[in-house]
Amino acid sequence: MRVSRLMLVTLRDDPAEAEIPSHKLLLRAGYIRRVASGVYAYLPLLWRVLRKVSEIVRQEMDRTGALETLLPQLQPAELWERSGRWAGYTAGEGIMFHLQDRQGRELGLGPTHEEVITALAADLLRSYRQLPVSLYQIQSKFRDEIRPRFGLMRSREFIMKDAYSFHADEPSLKEGYAAMDGAYRRIFERCGLRAVAVEADSGAIGGSASQEFMVTADAGEDLILSSPDGRYAANQERAVSLAPQAVALPAGASASLATPGQTSIDQLVSGHGFDPTQILKVLLLLARFAQAPAQPVLVSLRGDQQLNEVKLANAIRARVPAEFGALLELAPLTAEQVAKQGLPPLPFGYMGPHLEDAAFAAAKDWQPRLLRLADSTAGELERFVCGANELDTHLVGASWGELVARPEQVDLRAAQDGDGCCHDPAQQLVSSRGIEVGHIFQLGRKYSEALGANFTTEGGQQEPLWMGCYGIGVSRLAQAAVEQHHDANGICWPVSIAPFEVVVVPANAAEPEQSALAEQIYDELLQAGVDGLLDDRTERAGVKFKDADLIGIPWRVVVGRGAAEGLVELVERATGAKTDLAASQLLQTLLPQLERQRQGL
Repeated sequence: MRVSRLMLVTLRDDPAEAEIPSHKLLLRAGYIRRVASGVYAYLPLLWRVLRKVSEIVRQEMDRTGALETLLPQLQPAELWERSGRWAGYTAGEGIMFHLQDRQGRELGLGPTHEEVITALAADLLRSYRQLPVSLYQIQSKFRDEIRPRFGLMRSREFIMKDAYSFHADEPSLKEGYAAMDGAYRRIFERCGLRAVAVEADSGAIGGSASQEFMVTADAGEDLILSSPDGRYAANQERAVSLAPQAVALPAGASASLATPGQTSIDQLVSGHGFDPTQILKVLLLLARFAQAPAQPVLVSLRGDQQLNEVKLANAIRARVPAEFGALLELAPLTAEQVAKQGLPPLPFGYMGPHLEDAAFAAAKDWQPRLLRLADSTAGELERFVCGANELDTHLVGASWGELVARPEQVDLRAAQDGDGCCHDPAQQLVSSRGIEVGHIFQLGRKYSEALGANFTTEGGQQEPLWMGCYGIGVSRLAQAAVEQHHDANGICWPVSIAPFEVVVVPANAAEPEQSALAEQIYDELLQAGVDGLLDDRTERAGVKFKDADLIGIPWRVVVGRGAAEGLVELVERATGAKTDLAASQLLQTLLPQLERQRQGL
């Protein structure tokens, strides 16, 4: 390929819309262009990258025995209603683009394909003799993001590899899960990425176990917490830890304390000298469901801890009847909402764990009783400071049992950097940022039971299939590679996924000897199987060098004044190392290094 035919348009300055380095560089280097909010055109350079990433993914999926297929992007609502996810994905989180056809039938553009693949399995997989089997596809997916940002990191249309496995029993599922785990590690290694596997929450997809693969990068949206010995790593949504010990309150009877205008932990600490661990933080939230009145939820946390909303949502789902349907929203309850229900005002900022159910008995559209939960750090407090359920007043020295029955204790706190490790309290968790590029799940029988995907066992019984699902964000992976591999001059692509492996740059294309030698080297590279690019433009040498650095081609061959003597300069983009050598020695010098780098070594 010649640069003059590449439709290459680079930008000198960072676009205003871009916030993180990878987004800026992909725009400046001519890899993507924004078409609408969260919607991008993949220009020829990026398409070459995506094809190489996809090929590595295909090779590793095929290596596991998975079969490639292609499923419809347009999916009927009926399948999602059977699984119970339609309301959650449309009216709840609202991330699914959905529409009605001419006959009024509802359809959605798939953000994922569990329902479709399970319906197909119900039709095609009838016997244990057909199991296990895995299917995968690489195609565009859609999410109606509230706030698209960071380019391909959080876009509304993206390319994804999703695989689904079907098994006769749980041990077989675990074997398939382990095989995919190994395949994912090889994929990221071959793509030149430093990725870590962490425990993760299964979210709306569900399942008994899941693991995310994170590319470590300062611009990552996810917080990773890990132990120094490498034995534990988890996304903060899932992470568990040992909280610091609480400072005991001085002995004494429970008493009221006037606290006018002091509604926060910090105000109580500064105003009265309490330690945050001595304070009980009480939160009132409202959980809204698809098929039931909203449920008020009263949560007790220790004052120095933060609520993990994912853990809370999971705890709520596990404690309400299945007939409530999907959890659509979980948000702090407001005074305006209380007033609309025709209820008397609540003492916001001064609520205690003894808030009575009677306060909600007359609600128009809510459950009449509170769901009460306490984080274990709060439940373990013997005596504490808490709201008195009246304005401008707190209680000091309150205790469970005397004030109110101790609520059910659940892990609801967000683990933090510096917390103790559960497997070794002498170690402290360390935080880092990560970009999620892959996620694997053990789904169990959630979807097969909902959609009637049964098979005949060896004993002649009908049982639901065991399932796993496995996703990789192909377009996100490409941008994550840029986030991890760049410098002040531009992108530094790993060879295995670079749009081109080598760029040949004649310093002065108008000089016949330079032009002829550049053409000769370019032809030899192509004949040797090297993915080469020739910068045949009549631009100044400095412009060409800057573009080569910005675009991030791993190797550059400069044909300059030494062309008359058959000499060239070989430059490695990642290290900046330069070597002067005879053009006749170029291939035997370059090819061994390229071969190692193609394998991610």
